[in-house]
Amino acid sequence: SFYEELLSHGILEPLTAPIEGMVVKEGSCNYMAPQGISSVVKYYLKQSAGADVSYEQHVTCISLRDGKWEVSRKMGPPEQFDIVILTMPVPQILQLQGDIVNIINESQKQQLESVSYSSRYALGLFYEAGTRIDVPWAAQYITDNPCIRFISIDNKKRNIESPEIGPSVVVHTTVTFGSKYLDSDPAEVQQLILSHLERIVPSLPKPASIKCQKWRYSQVTKAVPNCPGQMILHTQPLLICGGDGFTRSNFDGCIDSAMSLAEAVKSHL
Repeated sequence: SFYEELLSHGILEPLTAPIEGMVVKEGSCNYMAPQGISSVVKYYLKQSAGADVSYEQHVTCISLRDGKWEVSRKMGPPEQFDIVILTMPVPQILQLQGDIVNIINESQKQQLESVSYSSRYALGLFYEAGTRIDVPWAAQYITDNPCIRFISIDNKKRNIESPEIGPSVVVHTTVTFGSKYLDSDPAEVQQLILSHLERIVPSLPKPASIKCQKWRYSQVTKAVPNCPGQMILHTQPLLICGGDGFTRSNFDGCIDSAMSLAEAVKSHL
Protein backbone atom coordinates (compact mmCIF):
# COMPACT_ATOMS: atom_id res chain seq x y z
CA SER A 1 0.00 0.00 0.00
CA PHE A 2 2.92 2.37 0.70
CA TYR A 3 4.36 1.81 -2.76
CA GLU A 4 0.95 2.16 -4.44
CA GLU A 5 0.32 5.48 -2.71
CA LEU A 6 3.77 6.91 -3.51
CA LEU A 7 3.55 5.71 -7.13
CA SER A 8 0.07 7.21 -7.60
CA HIS A 9 1.37 10.62 -6.44
CA GLY A 10 4.49 10.44 -8.63
CA ILE A 11 6.79 10.47 -5.58
CA LEU A 12 8.21 7.13 -6.75
CA GLU A 13 8.48 5.79 -10.27
CA PRO A 14 9.66 2.39 -11.53
CA LEU A 15 13.41 2.37 -12.22
CA THR A 16 13.74 1.99 -15.99
CA ALA A 17 17.15 3.59 -16.64
CA PRO A 18 20.06 1.24 -17.54
CA ILE A 19 22.05 0.32 -14.39
CA GLU A 20 25.21 -1.67 -15.13
CA GLY A 21 26.31 -4.38 -12.71
CA MET A 22 23.18 -4.26 -10.52
CA VAL A 23 22.30 -7.54 -8.82
CA VAL A 24 18.55 -7.99 -9.27
CA LYS A 25 16.87 -10.37 -6.84
CA GLU A 26 14.16 -12.53 -8.37
CA GLY A 27 10.70 -11.10 -7.75
CA SER A 28 12.02 -7.76 -6.48
CA CYS A 29 11.07 -4.44 -8.03
CA ASN A 30 13.22 -1.30 -8.01
CA TYR A 31 11.97 2.27 -7.85
CA MET A 32 13.52 5.72 -7.92
CA ALA A 33 12.37 9.10 -6.57
CA PRO A 34 12.39 11.67 -9.42
CA GLN A 35 12.64 14.58 -6.94
CA GLY A 36 15.18 12.84 -4.70
CA ILE A 37 14.66 10.59 -1.68
CA SER A 38 13.88 13.60 0.57
CA SER A 39 10.63 14.02 -1.39
CA VAL A 40 9.37 10.79 0.28
CA VAL A 41 9.95 12.28 3.74
CA LYS A 42 8.40 15.62 2.71
CA TYR A 43 5.34 13.80 1.37
CA TYR A 44 4.72 12.07 4.73
CA LEU A 45 5.36 15.23 6.74
CA LYS A 46 2.72 16.95 4.61
CA GLN A 47 0.30 14.06 5.34
CA SER A 48 0.83 14.55 9.07
CA ALA A 49 -1.55 17.54 9.13
CA GLY A 50 0.49 20.17 10.86
CA ALA A 51 3.61 18.51 12.27
CA ASP A 52 5.89 21.28 13.48
CA VAL A 53 9.31 20.32 12.10
CA SER A 54 12.59 21.81 13.36
CA TYR A 55 15.81 21.06 11.51
CA GLU A 56 19.48 21.22 12.56
CA GLN A 57 18.67 20.41 16.21
CA HIS A 58 21.53 18.41 17.69
CA VAL A 59 20.15 16.53 20.73
CA THR A 60 22.76 15.99 23.47
CA CYS A 61 20.92 15.00 26.65
CA ILE A 62 17.60 13.39 27.69
CA SER A 63 16.46 13.49 31.34
CA LEU A 64 13.29 13.02 33.40
CA ARG A 65 11.72 16.22 34.79
CA ASP A 66 8.31 16.19 36.53
CA GLY A 67 6.97 13.23 34.57
CA LYS A 68 8.14 14.55 31.19
CA TRP A 69 11.26 14.21 29.08
CA GLU A 70 13.56 17.21 29.10
CA VAL A 71 15.55 17.24 25.88
CA SER A 72 18.67 19.40 25.69
CA ARG A 73 20.42 20.33 22.46
CA LYS A 74 23.69 21.93 21.43
CA MET A 75 22.08 25.31 20.68
CA GLY A 76 19.04 26.80 22.41
CA PRO A 77 17.20 26.06 25.68
CA PRO A 78 15.98 22.56 26.66
CA GLU A 79 12.38 21.57 25.84
CA GLN A 80 9.93 19.17 27.50
CA PHE A 81 7.96 16.39 25.78
CA ASP A 82 5.39 13.73 26.75
CA ILE A 83 6.84 11.14 24.35
CA VAL A 84 10.29 10.90 22.77
CA ILE A 85 11.01 8.67 19.74
CA LEU A 86 14.65 8.27 18.74
CA THR A 87 15.46 7.14 15.20
CA MET A 88 19.08 8.27 14.86
CA PRO A 89 21.83 5.67 14.28
CA VAL A 90 22.10 3.37 17.32
CA PRO A 91 25.68 4.44 18.31
CA GLN A 92 24.37 8.02 18.62
CA ILE A 93 21.59 6.87 21.00
CA LEU A 94 24.33 5.38 23.20
CA GLN A 95 26.24 8.69 23.13
CA LEU A 96 23.35 10.69 24.65
CA GLN A 97 23.87 12.09 28.15
CA GLY A 98 21.45 12.49 31.09
CA ASP A 99 19.07 10.04 32.78
CA ILE A 100 18.83 8.00 29.57
CA VAL A 101 22.26 6.53 30.42
CA ASN A 102 20.84 4.77 33.52
CA ILE A 103 17.39 4.11 32.00
CA ILE A 104 18.79 1.78 29.30
CA ASN A 105 19.04 -1.56 31.11
CA GLU A 106 21.99 -3.93 30.80
CA SER A 107 20.39 -6.35 28.33
CA GLN A 108 19.14 -3.49 26.11
CA LYS A 109 22.59 -1.91 26.24
CA GLN A 110 24.19 -5.17 25.05
CA GLN A 111 21.71 -5.44 22.19
CA LEU A 112 22.27 -1.82 21.14
CA GLU A 113 26.05 -2.16 21.38
CA SER A 114 25.93 -5.17 19.03
CA VAL A 115 24.57 -3.03 16.15
CA SER A 116 27.14 -2.15 13.49
CA TYR A 117 27.17 0.09 10.41
CA SER A 118 29.31 0.43 7.30
CA SER A 119 30.88 3.83 6.57
CA ARG A 120 31.45 5.44 3.19
CA TYR A 121 31.92 8.74 1.39
CA ALA A 122 29.54 10.20 -1.17
CA LEU A 123 30.75 12.72 -3.74
CA GLY A 124 28.42 14.97 -5.72
CA LEU A 125 29.57 16.65 -8.96
CA PHE A 126 27.32 19.43 -10.25
CA TYR A 127 27.44 20.76 -13.82
CA GLU A 128 26.17 23.79 -15.73
CA ALA A 129 22.96 23.35 -17.74
CA GLY A 130 23.69 22.01 -21.21
CA THR A 131 26.76 19.97 -20.18
CA ARG A 132 26.85 16.58 -21.91
CA ILE A 133 27.96 13.49 -20.03
CA ASP A 134 28.61 10.89 -22.66
CA VAL A 135 28.22 7.42 -21.14
CA PRO A 136 25.80 4.63 -22.19
CA TRP A 137 24.53 3.96 -18.64
CA ALA A 138 22.56 5.93 -16.03
CA ALA A 139 24.39 4.27 -13.14
CA GLN A 140 27.05 1.65 -12.70
CA TYR A 141 28.24 -0.66 -9.92
CA ILE A 142 32.04 -1.00 -9.95
CA THR A 143 33.53 -4.27 -8.67
CA ASP A 144 37.25 -3.91 -9.36
CA ASN A 145 38.17 -0.52 -7.86
CA PRO A 146 39.52 -0.12 -4.30
CA CYS A 147 37.88 3.30 -3.91
CA ILE A 148 34.65 3.55 -5.94
CA ARG A 149 31.66 1.19 -5.70
CA PHE A 150 28.88 3.11 -7.45
CA ILE A 151 28.52 5.97 -9.96
CA SER A 152 25.21 7.52 -10.95
CA ILE A 153 24.38 10.17 -13.55
CA ASP A 154 21.60 11.28 -11.28
CA ASN A 155 19.29 13.18 -13.63
CA LYS A 156 19.55 10.30 -16.13
CA LYS A 157 18.73 7.74 -13.42
CA ARG A 158 15.68 9.81 -12.40
CA ASN A 159 14.51 10.29 -16.04
CA ILE A 160 14.60 14.09 -15.72
CA GLU A 161 17.14 15.02 -18.38
CA SER A 162 16.42 18.55 -19.57
CA PRO A 163 18.40 21.37 -21.22
CA GLU A 164 17.43 23.75 -18.36
CA ILE A 165 18.79 21.55 -15.57
CA GLY A 166 22.52 20.91 -15.24
CA PRO A 167 23.40 17.22 -14.86
CA SER A 168 24.87 15.84 -11.62
CA VAL A 169 27.00 12.81 -10.86
CA VAL A 170 26.90 10.92 -7.54
CA VAL A 171 29.77 8.67 -6.49
CA HIS A 172 29.73 6.24 -3.53
CA THR A 173 32.96 4.77 -2.21
CA THR A 174 33.53 1.16 -1.17
CA VAL A 175 32.99 0.25 2.49
CA THR A 176 36.70 -0.63 2.85
CA PHE A 177 37.77 2.79 1.54
CA GLY A 178 35.18 4.50 3.77
CA SER A 179 36.44 2.89 6.98
CA LYS A 180 40.12 3.36 6.03
CA TYR A 181 39.76 7.12 5.43
CA LEU A 182 36.93 7.84 7.89
CA ASP A 183 38.91 10.36 9.92
CA SER A 184 41.14 11.69 7.13
CA ASP A 185 41.21 15.26 5.82
CA PRO A 186 38.04 15.70 3.67
CA ALA A 187 39.97 17.66 0.99
CA GLU A 188 42.47 14.81 0.58
CA VAL A 189 39.68 12.21 0.45
CA GLN A 190 37.88 14.26 -2.23
CA GLN A 191 41.05 14.38 -4.32
CA LEU A 192 41.58 10.62 -3.98
CA ILE A 193 38.01 9.85 -5.11
CA LEU A 194 38.33 12.27 -8.05
CA SER A 195 41.57 10.67 -9.22
CA HIS A 196 39.94 7.20 -9.22
CA LEU A 197 36.85 8.59 -10.95
CA GLU A 198 39.00 10.09 -13.71
CA ARG A 199 40.46 6.67 -14.44
CA ILE A 200 37.04 4.97 -14.55
CA VAL A 201 35.26 7.69 -16.57
CA PRO A 202 38.01 9.70 -18.34
CA SER A 203 35.44 11.55 -20.48
CA LEU A 204 33.81 13.34 -17.50
CA PRO A 205 33.84 17.14 -17.98
CA LYS A 206 35.01 19.53 -15.25
CA PRO A 207 32.18 20.18 -12.75
CA ALA A 208 30.97 23.65 -11.73
CA SER A 209 30.95 22.55 -8.07
CA ILE A 210 31.73 19.51 -5.89
CA LYS A 211 30.38 18.34 -2.53
CA CYS A 212 32.05 15.58 -0.53
CA GLN A 213 29.95 13.99 2.21
CA LYS A 214 31.19 11.67 4.96
CA TRP A 215 28.62 9.04 5.82
CA ARG A 216 29.78 7.56 9.14
CA TYR A 217 26.61 5.46 9.55
CA SER A 218 25.83 4.44 5.99
CA GLN A 219 24.08 1.06 6.10
CA VAL A 220 23.30 -1.35 8.91
CA THR A 221 25.59 -4.40 8.67
CA LYS A 222 24.23 -5.95 11.90
CA ALA A 223 20.84 -4.90 13.29
CA VAL A 224 19.45 -5.32 16.82
CA PRO A 225 19.08 -9.13 17.30
CA ASN A 226 15.81 -10.54 15.87
CA CYS A 227 15.03 -7.18 14.14
CA PRO A 228 12.16 -6.12 16.45
CA GLY A 229 11.59 -2.78 14.66
CA GLN A 230 11.65 -0.81 17.92
CA MET A 231 12.74 -0.93 21.57
CA ILE A 232 10.94 0.67 24.53
CA LEU A 233 13.49 2.19 26.92
CA HIS A 234 10.95 3.67 29.38
CA THR A 235 7.16 3.41 29.52
CA GLN A 236 5.83 6.33 31.63
CA PRO A 237 6.63 8.79 30.07
CA LEU A 238 7.35 6.86 26.87
CA LEU A 239 10.89 6.80 25.51
CA ILE A 240 11.24 4.53 22.49
CA CYS A 241 13.79 4.03 19.75
CA GLY A 242 13.61 2.59 16.23
CA GLY A 243 14.87 3.03 12.68
CA ASP A 244 16.84 0.85 10.30
CA GLY A 245 19.19 -0.23 13.12
CA PHE A 246 16.22 -2.31 14.36
CA THR A 247 15.35 -3.81 10.95
CA ARG A 248 17.48 -3.33 7.80
CA SER A 249 18.73 -0.49 5.62
CA ASN A 250 16.21 -0.29 2.82
CA PHE A 251 12.80 1.33 2.34
CA ASP A 252 10.95 -1.83 3.47
CA GLY A 253 13.06 -1.92 6.64
CA CYS A 254 12.20 1.71 7.39
CA ILE A 255 8.47 1.03 6.86
CA ASP A 256 8.60 -2.06 9.14
CA SER A 257 10.22 -0.05 11.92
CA ALA A 258 7.83 2.90 11.46
CA MET A 259 4.80 0.57 11.67
CA SER A 260 6.00 -1.12 14.84
CA LEU A 261 6.90 2.28 16.39
CA ALA A 262 3.42 3.60 15.53
CA GLU A 263 1.75 0.54 17.10
CA ALA A 264 3.80 0.86 20.30
CA VAL A 265 3.14 4.63 20.61
CA LYS A 266 -0.59 4.17 19.88
CA SER A 267 -0.97 1.67 22.72
CA HIS A 268 0.57 4.23 25.12
CA LEU A 269 -1.69 7.14 24.17
